[in-house]
Amino acid sequence: MPVSTSAIGKSYDPVVYAVGREKIREYARAVGETSPLCLDVEAARAAGYSDVMAPPMFAVVYSAPAVGPLIFDPEIAINFAMMVHGGQEFVWERPVVAGDEITTTATVNDISENDGRGFYVFESVSDNQRGERVCTATWTNIVRGV
Repeated sequence: MPVSTSAIGKSYDPVVYAVGREKIREYARAVGETSPLCLDVEAARAAGYSDVMAPPMFAVVYSAPAVGPLIFDPEIAINFAMMVHGGQEFVWERPVVAGDEITTTATVNDISENDGRGFYVFESVSDNQRGERVCTATWTNIVRGV
């Protein structure tokens, strides 16, 4: 069955994520991040941040909840049994620190088919509580056997 392209351009409700100090520390420890800026409030403040700074890939934590509805949208109709992760790209604009509230909006950028595979490309745009862009991400999923 060919892929449906009807959802291209569709945006979903924004999701707000309150960034917590302990979440940043837990994430940093889980990925082996040892920078004091991510673990020690005093070190982060001495460096000019208001609180501990999230490692760059913490972007997945605050943006994935906004991307989830796209993946499960029946209009997009992804066959999960045949889906593989195609890739992710991130463009970071400014650091995220504990205490930030990040609002992420996700959009279907493209749905296409090539050589029996479906390509589903989503974009998430994340801004902090001051309206400043913190990250833009592109999420690609590939479905085999479409």
